[in-house]
Formats: sequence, structure tokens, C-alpha cells
Amino acid sequence: MKYADAIKTLRKKMLLTQVEFAGLLEVSFGTVNRWERGQYIPTMKLKRKLVPFFEKYNIEVPNE
Repeated sequence: MKYADAIKTLRKKMLLTQVEFAGLLEVSFGTVNRWERGQYIPTMKLKRKLVPFFEKYNIEVPNE
């Protein structure tokens, strides 16, 4: 699974808007939007923040 798909799936499973998800991760709405559109992938620091959420919601951790 690509990061774009995994992040969007995670956010929807958490029942959060892009703005709420951005606040949780301390990034901008635009950053989340670009991740979900596949324009950018998260930095290593943010990937480490996301892993526990992927595991909690049983989403395959992307390896791209």
C-alpha cells in the first residue's frame, strides 16, 4: 500500500477531517492534503509518529 492510500485510510478510520488529522500530527492541512494526493511522503520523523496509528487501526505500514 502506498503512503497516500494508507494515510487516507487511517484518517478515515479515525473519523477525522484533514484539518483534525493535521492538528493531531502537528502539521498543516496542506501537508496532509499533499500526502493523500501522493505529492509528498512524510518525513522519517512523521513516519515514526504514524506507525503506532497504523498498527492500532490494523493498516499495513507502507514501505515506500
